[in-house]
Amino acid sequence: MSTAWLVAARRRLCVPLLAGLLVGCASDPPVHISASTWRQVDQDIAAASRSAEDHARQHALEAMQRWLALVQRQTDEAFIPWFYGYWTQQWLSFKVSWYKLGADEDDPTVRRLAAYLQEEYQELVLEPVAEEVSPERILHASTRIYVRQLDMRLQTIPGRHGVPQEQFDQRLAALPVISGEPGASLYQLIHADPLERLPAYAGLLERVGAVPGGDWSADPGISLVAQRTSERLVDEMTTSGAASVVAAMVGRVAGTALSLGATIFTLIGRDADRPESEAQLRHSLAVALDQESRALLSSPDRGVLAGVWYLSGQVEEGLGRPFHYQP
Repeated sequence: MSTAWLVAARRRLCVPLLAGLLVGCASDPPVHISASTWRQVDQDIAAASRSAEDHARQHALEAMQRWLALVQRQTDEAFIPWFYGYWTQQWLSFKVSWYKLGADEDDPTVRRLAAYLQEEYQELVLEPVAEEVSPERILHASTRIYVRQLDMRLQTIPGRHGVPQEQFDQRLAALPVISGEPGASLYQLIHADPLERLPAYAGLLERVGAVPGGDWSADPGISLVAQRTSERLVDEMTTSGAASVVAAMVGRVAGTALSLGATIFTLIGRDADRPESEAQLRHSLAVALDQESRALLSSPDRGVLAGVWYLSGQVEEGLGRPFHYQP
């Protein structure tokens, strides 16, 4: 009897005590974070973004070096043997004659020959290499690495400054990193799984990977160089009758136009001149590909780091706006 009474008494005491504790917890005000602490948090977010950017840049640099080596090897093994083949030389000569036959005052021979060689280089060199690595793949991988590295570094910030996770999440949600429709905040970006299913992220990759105009000839500088040089080379073919004088050029690489300053050259189809011509061809292509690789690493709009630089720039810009926690 006494035991039952003690159990009942304990229950009567515990219930009000537990209720009081719950009421007390519910009524506790949110932890106040000072303005100076929030400034430190923002500084750490900025530092995390820079560190993630460096990590992504290193990956892109190594990947582009690999891409360049593979393209140069494929050029030596596939394009140059094809270009210097007897039947290729005959075919090019036939093409020039055919183009000239149907030409009017607006002679399309130069641009048609250039377009044909561009297509062959794309098919023989760039497409096989792209099965293993390409600037587009590097763009996607580098951007993904930036997001994951940033997420990893952000996870340590709340505990370092005593900021409740809910308040820190609100800070991240107040940082828009992808503008437009659909847009996304930093919180949405790092919590997207898989990342590619976030509509704003997919839209960003499509934007930075697009090709303005869709055609190499849309670039005025490339068009001008190709036009003037090819005019001279086609004129040599038609006046001298040499079947292997051509204007060779490399076209788009993963959606960007390759610089052609050093890739358009004159080649005379004589066996005695072939070693020198091959050396000139290899050198011209190597210079052009190196220039393109550098451009792809440095372009903030169309390069392999365009996505990374866009996101990191948005983070930096967002941190410059005032933030006030709203319970």
